[in-house]
Amino acid sequence: MSIELLSLDNAQEIAHHYGYWAVFTGIALENTGIPIPGETITIVGGFLAGSGELNYWGVLSSAIAGAVIGDNFGYWIGKIGGWKVLVRVAKLFRFPEEKLELAKEKYSKNAAQAVFIGRFITLLRIFAGPLAGIAQMPYQKFLLYNFSGAALWALTIVSLSFFLGQIVSLQQIVLWVTQAGVFALVAVILVVSISILWKYRRSNLSAK
Repeated sequence: MSIELLSLDNAQEIAHHYGYWAVFTGIALENTGIPIPGETITIVGGFLAGSGELNYWGVLSSAIAGAVIGDNFGYWIGKIGGWKVLVRVAKLFRFPEEKLELAKEKYSKNAAQAVFIGRFITLLRIFAGPLAGIAQMPYQKFLLYNFSGAALWALTIVSLSFFLGQIVSLQQIVLWVTQAGVFALVAVILVVSISILWKYRRSNLSAK
């Protein structure tokens, strides 16, 4: 099922028909690394809980379980075969493997933060698990940050849609959450870019 087919109307229909399984499966697939709008389905689940169609705790539990299990699949996919795929893609774009190794080392230093905070950031939520596996993040450490991040993310998203759904439309909630995720992504890109430029400038100054 493509992303285009999973419009908000489609997400609502799926959640209506499959309830907690829709929430669990949607976010599990997204966290495995498959780019489908699992977050949107979770928002719909919280919204339906607010209207009394679903149970709040059932939606919350489904979201946490799906996020944890999905990220675990993503982690092992990245750990077992992700690096080979990255190297092949890098070769296609003539990107040196040495620089790819350097990027891997840098990411591994921040993998825990990426797994925990990444759930709130567009795109990073999809790739945080596989990238943690590629970076060879210790599995026990991954489990800790994975579960903590999943619980906080699910509690935030389900609670927001549960309570806000009683005063604003579902479309508005989805728009706000989507915008927040994009703003977070832009902020991360800016911080990383400024950090790289600062280090580059310092290295040039010290070389003179």
